[in-house]
Amino acid sequence: MWLWKSSISNLTFESSHTSFFLFGFPEFTEFRALLLIPFLSVYMAILFGNCLLIYRIWVEKTLQSMMYTLISLLFVVNLSCTNTILPPFLVSLVLTEYQISLGGCLVQMFFIYLSVVMESAVVLLMAFDRHMAICRPLRYHEIMTNRLLGQLALLCVIRSIVLVCPIVISVSKVQFCGSNIIEGFACENMVLLKLGCGDISKMHITGLVIRVFVSVLDGSLILISYLDILRTTMKTVKGQAIRKALNTCSTHLIVAILIYTCGFLSSIVYRMGTAVPTNGQNLVSAIYFLLPATVNPIIYGLRVKEISICLVRAYERRKFHVNRTNQAQPNTSHTK
Repeated sequence: MWLWKSSISNLTFESSHTSFFLFGFPEFTEFRALLLIPFLSVYMAILFGNCLLIYRIWVEKTLQSMMYTLISLLFVVNLSCTNTILPPFLVSLVLTEYQISLGGCLVQMFFIYLSVVMESAVVLLMAFDRHMAICRPLRYHEIMTNRLLGQLALLCVIRSIVLVCPIVISVSKVQFCGSNIIEGFACENMVLLKLGCGDISKMHITGLVIRVFVSVLDGSLILISYLDILRTTMKTVKGQAIRKALNTCSTHLIVAILIYTCGFLSSIVYRMGTAVPTNGQNLVSAIYFLLPATVNPIIYGLRVKEISICLVRAYERRKFHVNRTNQAQPNTSHTK
């Protein structure tokens, strides 16, 4: 460990670094390889869960509706964020010295925050879709068309790019004259700004303003939508229909609360500075980026009846096919 730090220390006093060493969870230096087991397991679970539900939604005819398309879009965004963060981090756990260029770090940062802002936008679209379905049912199919979905998705992408670019551009102008060791889970703006010198207060303010803007705006619109849905449901929907409507909306609301709670916790912890150990900050960051992607397929798979039914049917068909194959093998060998 001493040799590793001494070899890197030779690179920590340049005028402005153009490359960095990714070294998350520094207090677990002697056991870094062991971290590969839980994080690789989480990565495999995210890939399997999200890809499975995306596949089932796209092949099942009973799930060809706007709501399930938006759910699959949420899974795509989760996969995008995970695949941006975890592969480099897993490689850094294996290699003694994992070096990443400043350009590569900025690209990773761009796609991380693009996925985060897109995730918030997709959850907002889900709330809008349920609001139209419950509060404007007679005009739902007239308004919520595939063309409108495409336009809204494009608008969300453009909005995300416009909001993320100022963060990345501001960080790219920082002079990194201190250490070039990133003791972080990924190339986040707060982690990189710690390595900067000079006046970086404007960069901190830029990131904070954008995060607050996205959280407050999207969160408020989501809350207003579901409150209106609750009011309309209590007035017009009765019996079994009210339970189904509230169950679907509560599932979306649980996902939204999970996403915004993790984001709020991450923002608070990072701004507490040295009051929270680096490993604690990295753990909160990992929870923020990976927990929603891990549990979202579980939440929708268990709580949305139509998805759970399709999953059970797919499992039973596969089990039946395997049993028939196993039963046919002895007959085939006997015939031979």
